Amino acid sequence: MACRLCAFAVWLFSAAFFYAGQQAPYRTEVNLVNISAVVHSSEGKLITNLNKDDFELTEDGVPQTIRFFARESELPLSLGLIVDVSGSQEKFLKRHDHDIETFLKTVIRPSDELFAVCFGNHLRLVSAGTSSVPGIMQGFQRFPKEMGRFPEIGPHEDRDLGTALYDAIYFSIVEKIKTAGERRRALIVFSDGEENSSEHDLLDAIAAAQDTDTLLYCIRYTHKEHGQLSARNKYGVRVMDHLATLTGGAHYDGLATHLEAVFEQIGDELRAMYEFGYVSTNSNTHDGSFRKSSIRCKAPGAIVRSKSGYYAR
Repeated sequence: MACRLCAFAVWLFSAAFFYAGQQAPYRTEVNLVNISAVVHSSEGKLITNLNKDDFELTEDGVPQTIRFFARESELPLSLGLIVDVSGSQEKFLKRHDHDIETFLKTVIRPSDELFAVCFGNHLRLVSAGTSSVPGIMQGFQRFPKEMGRFPEIGPHEDRDLGTALYDAIYFSIVEKIKTAGERRRALIVFSDGEENSSEHDLLDAIAAAQDTDTLLYCIRYTHKEHGQLSARNKYGVRVMDHLATLTGGAHYDGLATHLEAVFEQIGDELRAMYEFGYVSTNSNTHDGSFRKSSIRCKAPGAIVRSKSGYYAR
């Protein structure tokens, strides 16, 4: 449940990255593992003034040398809005539209790139290539009446049931996020976490996110019967939590949270990430095993959130 090692790639680090307040030289590195992390105090406040020496990084418990480190607050975003329009979300669709518009107005800057995918048993690209809030919202407003006119992403699949959450995440990453270049990458998922018709499974979705260093922020809308969660609902809660936690993102109950504050927090986090790069000391470079990566901050009370590791493909 983590990032697939970028062992086949040569990662180009931008000259815009800064190390210890000075411009880093242009570098190339093979077999580089990339990790983005956010650091909070014990009171939940972002910590943004740390340096490389404030961190320790391990892989499977073995200390690793941090080859690259950056604090980058102006890196533009590549964001995908992944919106569940299946039957279980029908009663929340107007809420989705309201919350999505709030998110966009709170977080998006003109330099950011966005796309939006609505999914049930089809994965349809509702908007792409714009940071215009009215333009993106226009796509969502047209979708209920014109859904068949929106292009599909991923291969054509005959799905008997109506919720392809894992495929929506997987193909959004493979076809859209993966080619984003030097941008911070994240998906904002609006769903209840229920799934019944994907070709790919939960591990595939998480691994695709880890492979591209994409954070998943999950906004959950779960219908309760008589105030109680069903077993199926509880499964969806766990799915949303796994997607977020194992990719370095976060999971929120959209019906019990002040989302405007949540969106502001997400925006602040995405603009305050630390970037790490290291070359694993494990000599079995391509053995396909899962490697657990862990970042510890030496600052008292600091809490680091990042993806949990990677598969050494």
